[in-house]
Amino acid sequence: MTSVPDFGLIFNANFITLIRPIMHQVLLTLFQQPENTAVTLRERVCSTLRRAIHSGALSAGQRLPSSRILATDLKISRVTAEAAYAQLEAEGYLQRRVGQGTFVAVRIIKPAPLRKTVGQLRLSQRGDAIVQTGGCRDPQQPLPFAAGSPELRVFPLKLWKHLTAQQLRVRGEKLLRYGDPQGYLPLREAIAGYLGQTRGVNCDAQQVIVLTSSQQALQLIATLLLDHGDNVWLEEPGYLGARNAFISAGAKLNPVSVDEAGLRPDNTLPVPRLIYLTPAHHYPTGVALNLERRLTLLEMARREQAWIIEDDYDSEFHYDGQPMPAMQSQDRHGNVLYLGTFSKTLFPSLRLAYLIVPPALVPAFTTARTLYDGHSAQLMQAVTAEFIQQGHFAAHIRYLRQLYRSRRDWLLTQVEQHLKTFATPQPAGGGLQLAVWLPPGQEATLTRQARQLGVITPGLAAQFITPQARRDGWLLGFSALTPGEISAAVEQLSKIARG
Repeated sequence: MTSVPDFGLIFNANFITLIRPIMHQVLLTLFQQPENTAVTLRERVCSTLRRAIHSGALSAGQRLPSSRILATDLKISRVTAEAAYAQLEAEGYLQRRVGQGTFVAVRIIKPAPLRKTVGQLRLSQRGDAIVQTGGCRDPQQPLPFAAGSPELRVFPLKLWKHLTAQQLRVRGEKLLRYGDPQGYLPLREAIAGYLGQTRGVNCDAQQVIVLTSSQQALQLIATLLLDHGDNVWLEEPGYLGARNAFISAGAKLNPVSVDEAGLRPDNTLPVPRLIYLTPAHHYPTGVALNLERRLTLLEMARREQAWIIEDDYDSEFHYDGQPMPAMQSQDRHGNVLYLGTFSKTLFPSLRLAYLIVPPALVPAFTTARTLYDGHSAQLMQAVTAEFIQQGHFAAHIRYLRQLYRSRRDWLLTQVEQHLKTFATPQPAGGGLQLAVWLPPGQEATLTRQARQLGVITPGLAAQFITPQARRDGWLLGFSALTPGEISAAVEQLSKIARG
């Protein structure tokens, strides 16, 4: 055995030859990974050794190189190597024996690999129902013609940054704490004031519940107001997100046909426990529910003690004439729950929506909200409140309304000029997307051809529940597209018409 002195200690010189392959295979590889570059060298060494021990690359009782050798191989100072070994010894990962060296002190038992599950996954009945709906996924990129995306290129980002910095400067630590599950009070006050002025909604801040999304609101409604087997009336065609929420609650869905005056009440259907509506701008056709039917449905809800869900998802974007006030403004018996979101008016990742409920329901909904995600981010609520209260929100909506109207008109012109052989637009007074009807039985084929041409064309057939009522069509989102982008996409679709 060849021995050499090492700061007064004797060790086997062949140890360098034995240990360095381990260092190169394990420690050097882990140490050089880019995700570790944001922390100190000492912590990077500690993290690397912990990972090697937990992965089994370094086992219990295995001897590690001296701090001098470790420092040489990792190209760090010996002080850093010594500090790392001392830290891991204190944590119990390593044991250092005078005159013998440094050894791994713990044995990590790796879990047995998961075996493939035989048969069905063991989900609850509700869990299985949720999975079978396919969920609700929004487009992450505003590609032509993905529906429902706002135009973010004109969002006043500089102003938003200023308001964010201002809120942090003024309220700072308070906004970093846990928040009120009902929502940040100044934002609830701003929402109540805005809805009262623009939509005639009759409420105060105590009836407003700030949520993460309209989908969360629908899940809360389904959970709190529906029992298994309850009857729900839905517009047909209608919003899949609402359908999925009610299915997950075990409700029995009753599709109700929609014509040029909106949902057409059907006395042959079972008495509903809940009626889901998009009265200002029906999703997906864009028609508005007329006054006579609104009053009929409100009277039915009063008589049968049923709930009406008014989803006012994009009523801010009404282009032709004056929009009707919200149905909630005509409710005299506390049967209407009003739902809105900032995802279309501001930006999707803000993750803020609101639900207006009758006063008697506020405690139940606030309590149930604590079981979902506790509360929405306080900082974003505070910034949004300032954005509304200072008048920026109203100004932004006015600008977007003009912008989107011009884009809707341009898309209508392009469709009528280039796609008239197979696409018929549905007249609509507002919204962020345009419904076009296709020849019967052609949606799947035409959609596949459009995708091959690089154009996304969300289908309408899936929005129907009743097979006999199903119609083929597309829902073409235009709000996030410039006229040039609209023209280019329609030009691609026109190749289908040319065969």
